[in-house]
Amino acid sequence: MDELKLYESEYRFMELVWEAQPVRSTDLARLAAYELGWKKSTSYTVLKKLAGRGFVKNQDAVVTAVVQREEVQRFESEALVDKSFGGSLPAFLNAFLKDRKLTRREADEIRKMIEEAVEDD
Repeated sequence: MDELKLYESEYRFMELVWEAQPVRSTDLARLAAYELGWKKSTSYTVLKKLAGRGFVKNQDAVVTAVVQREEVQRFESEALVDKSFGGSLPAFLNAFLKDRKLTRREADEIRKMIEEAVEDD
């Protein structure tokens, strides 16, 4: 799947799926009513749309995610860096960290991620 764009309401609904899966569609509609304040019809409309786009599978009234949260997060992050920072990860990090302090642990985790991501020449 090339296009993993989710609108805010779709993302919030997918969070319910990711947390509760596998979940019966009726239970998911109840959960969306409680957590999101949605009517049952809204939940079923969004569910049908997400199933049609390949994000979820609704088989025998049991809903499971086809696309995992991490895949959507990666897509959204890359799209943000491309759109707002011309694809420059350093420019993104500079803006993100401008007025923010990292804990020692956060800095160590980021260093480790960078080391693992560095290409060998």
